[in-house]
Amino acid sequence: MHTRLEFPEPLKKRRLLPIVKLTANYRLCLAALLALATCLLYLSYNVTASWEFTLQFRAKKLLTFLIVAIAISTATLLFQTLSNNRIITPAIIGFDSLYILIQTALVFLLGAMQYTQLNVYLKWSIEISLLVLAASFLFQWLFVKKRHSLYLLILIGVVFGVLFHSLSSLLMRLINPTEFTVLQDSLFASFNAVDPHLLLISFLVIGCIGAFVASHHHQYDALALGEAMAINLGINHARLSRVTLIIVITLIGLSTSLVGPVTFFGLLVVNLAYIVSASHRHRHLIPMSICCAIIALVGSDVLLQHFLNYNSQLSIIIEFVGGIFFLLLIFRNKIR
Repeated sequence: MHTRLEFPEPLKKRRLLPIVKLTANYRLCLAALLALATCLLYLSYNVTASWEFTLQFRAKKLLTFLIVAIAISTATLLFQTLSNNRIITPAIIGFDSLYILIQTALVFLLGAMQYTQLNVYLKWSIEISLLVLAASFLFQWLFVKKRHSLYLLILIGVVFGVLFHSLSSLLMRLINPTEFTVLQDSLFASFNAVDPHLLLISFLVIGCIGAFVASHHHQYDALALGEAMAINLGINHARLSRVTLIIVITLIGLSTSLVGPVTFFGLLVVNLAYIVSASHRHRHLIPMSICCAIIALVGSDVLLQHFLNYNSQLSIIIEFVGGIFFLLLIFRNKIR
């Protein structure tokens, strides 16, 4: 006598199969639609003034969100590919500390009045130039002349970050309270007071960088496999690493000079992109990271503006959530 066996669990899993096992392209399309819907919600939700004034004001801020999202997510993803480590960000090299030192030195040397009246293009050029020159010099000295590894570059970056932070703290103690207040305002990430011409310049620079990264996405797939494997696949590892590091610092410099330092945001959105995309190919990871960054930035501002009534700064929320996510990643790796 034969009995009929029933297996309810596999049947349940089979029903969920079309939803769970979406391809990376479908996941990317859904993320892009969600990002577009978030942007449209930001532009159209709770309009109390005239549409012309509202769209003009919100479109400028939305463009700032888009530039920062593209810059930070792409820079973090490329840096993690270069270092083959998913729990570090470009901030570990110490360039956020260098940005703080540049702002502190300008306030210390010029004073609060001259600092606030400083030409935005001159200030933007100084910040970008110093950040890119520092990265280029460090890479040239370590990789070309000394032939050291990327991990030594990261270690030296950590040491320089502590040095820059100490020098900034020393200068902060020497300035008067009024100058310190002006300096504190410039060090917190702000998405409201951004010059439109700087947005246009940043958008053009990001467009050129995006074209290069998109045309070399297959090389970054090989670079993620490690130096030896990339060289065996015909990749010029030293040249690509040098160009990638300059791209990372340029993108971080653009974002930081526009709105200020945002440390953990890139770590948050890139790791979410790895989870959501279910792919390790950069042609999926790069746009997915950008979509996650847009959803996080624009969605957080909608929540902050319309539901929390601006009781907190957006950068504080981003840093708080990103810091918790960073601790969870470390804790998860320790458990494994």
